[in-house]
Parts: sequence; structure tokens; C-alpha cells
Amino acid sequence: MISQPAPVIHPDTGEDQDIDRPWQVVVWNDPVNTMSYVVYVFRKLFGYDENKATLLMLQVHHEGRAIVSDGPREKAEVDCYRLHGHGLWATMEQ
Repeated sequence: MISQPAPVIHPDTGEDQDIDRPWQVVVWNDPVNTMSYVVYVFRKLFGYDENKATLLMLQVHHEGRAIVSDGPREKAEVDCYRLHGHGLWATMEQ
């Protein structure tokens, strides 16, 4: 009788994210913050000029979300934390 080779089992380590791709910080629309406040936060936290901050705010308002920054995971975590500190709903995705 010919024995079959044992199947190769790859454990799920939770590290299936592509480390070469940057993480993106997404701000979501909410019913609480005013449009002018969101523009203010984008300018304060990311140094965006009035036009870019307004365009991002309008994207959040009309499409429900906008990517406001990207980079390594650690930077995205800090950006999310700072946005949460200003009362905005933000998440990270890769």
C-alpha cells in the first residue's frame, strides 16, 4: 500500500495583511459634527488647506466616508486616535 503524504496545514496567524500596502484612515459621516467643525479638524490635524479639507468634508457628507490619510499602521493608528479625540468617527483599513 502506498502512503499518501500528510497534507500541509498553514496555521491562521491573522497576519494576512499585505505589509507593502499603506493603511488608510477613513472618516465616516455622522449626525453630530457640523461641516465647519470637520473642516477645522482636518486642517488642524493634517495641515490641509481650506480647499482640500472642504473637499474631504464634502466627500464624507455626500458619500458617507473619505480617506483622509494613509501610511504605515502605526501612523494610521495615531491618526485614528487623534480623530476620535476630536469626536470624529474614524477607522483604519488596508
